[in-house]
Amino acid sequence: MRPFFQVVINVMENAPLLQTKHISMSFGGVQVLKDVDFDIYPGEVHGLIGENGAGKSTLLKILAGVHQPKSGEIILHEQAVHIPNPHSATELGIALIHQEPLTFPDLDVAENIYIGRQPMHRGLPRVDWKTMYARSQEILSSLGGTLDPRAKVRGLSVADQQMVEMAGALSQDAKIFLMDEPTAALTPNEVEGLFVIIRRLRQQGAAIVFISHRLEEIFDICDRITILRDGEWVGERRPENTTTDEIIQVMVGRPLSDLFDRGSEHEIGETLLQVEGLSRVRKFTDISFEVRAGEIVGVAGLVGAGRTDVARALFGVLDIDSGTVRIQGKEVKIKQPSDALTHGMVYVPEDRQHNGLLMTMSISNNITLAALERISDNHWLRKTTEDKFAQEYVDKLHIVLRRLSQPVRELSGGNQQKVVLAKWMLATPKIILFDEPTRGIDIGAKSEIHRLIGELAAQGLAILMISSEMPEILAMSDRIIVMREGRISGHFTREEATAERIITAATSPDLEEA
Repeated sequence: MRPFFQVVINVMENAPLLQTKHISMSFGGVQVLKDVDFDIYPGEVHGLIGENGAGKSTLLKILAGVHQPKSGEIILHEQAVHIPNPHSATELGIALIHQEPLTFPDLDVAENIYIGRQPMHRGLPRVDWKTMYARSQEILSSLGGTLDPRAKVRGLSVADQQMVEMAGALSQDAKIFLMDEPTAALTPNEVEGLFVIIRRLRQQGAAIVFISHRLEEIFDICDRITILRDGEWVGERRPENTTTDEIIQVMVGRPLSDLFDRGSEHEIGETLLQVEGLSRVRKFTDISFEVRAGEIVGVAGLVGAGRTDVARALFGVLDIDSGTVRIQGKEVKIKQPSDALTHGMVYVPEDRQHNGLLMTMSISNNITLAALERISDNHWLRKTTEDKFAQEYVDKLHIVLRRLSQPVRELSGGNQQKVVLAKWMLATPKIILFDEPTRGIDIGAKSEIHRLIGELAAQGLAILMISSEMPEILAMSDRIIVMREGRISGHFTREEATAERIITAATSPDLEEA
């Protein structure tokens, strides 16, 4: 195999490597792409953005041979091509890099890179292991990686598994990389590591299509940005000639200021949640704060600061070593989530798919899960009653679905988050702990979640909201707690809070608690 950096892409100067012309696609009578033109050049990272349902992933799957378009054409090297399946896409040099890498955990790195294509000894039906490991090492080195080709994939981080998947694509001379939300499960350091690899691929002449809901990543890594809305092309921008506000307005059809609508101002009431001296060894120390009725208290800090651990401890998922929790002035002992629920406190977790929902069960089942006693009749659960309550919250939260019996896994991220919220609202809580409430959700759905959080506060609930998004923390919070290395390092009112102050409190090791 020739090293990737020696591959010469035979295209005319300034000609696109890949184009789509008038691509349209429908599922079940619903049109998801409408007459979309798109192109990508060698040595370019092209961002593709839009709300959930805008058609981004569908377009990539068409280019990868997973779906066949209803109409339109794909042009590669200035020649029209048909891509009937993923194998054909691979032969054409097109690789789809998945959000969750598709690897074989019990095989080693080199075996995954050459899965089904192991080099064989000349004239012998035996794998040439020496050649396979040498070639794998060469490809990994070209990506700047330090992975051992003989290491088992099981136990590797998601970022390292993505590198293995990209190395596998390079082993087949891939020249076009389609990346669909590749950073969704990565830490900030892993994201930067991925960007180093992407920049290397770009320098080597690869064409990369990059999808992300995180606009800061789009501005950081992309050379051009194409925007889809409701399956249609609505604009193209260059990062250096646009702003986040403009991109969002084109994407959702309304200005950024509309996305953090907390609703009308309302009165802040009595203290509902009071935490004093909460500690757990190697997790967090001496955490004290309070949240009042109608108040949104934001919790900021870097990943690993202990914010999620505090929320999990309050909800009874994590034991504490010392400290007290009071709800409406009364000290409570919360040993498990059912205790928290009894006292009117619920938790909307960061990972809704693994910790907030039962993905194979229906939307109706998930909404009523935390209130089965309330909706049962003499300990018998009646389907009509369950659906009645579920439909009430589907209407209240504007959950977009086909039917209540639909598996919740089929919903978009924003609608899944609304189902989690509906489940807890049906339990009539007094206190809600939100952990990254809009992570992995498109811009339009974020606006809906923000509106719902504001409405809950206006109804007199106490809201504790953990978020890593600075605009969200600043716009939604009445007060802000900052954590660093398991301790509270800052405490700001809405008027005092600025991005600079919060970042300083989150990162400065010598800063005393405000």
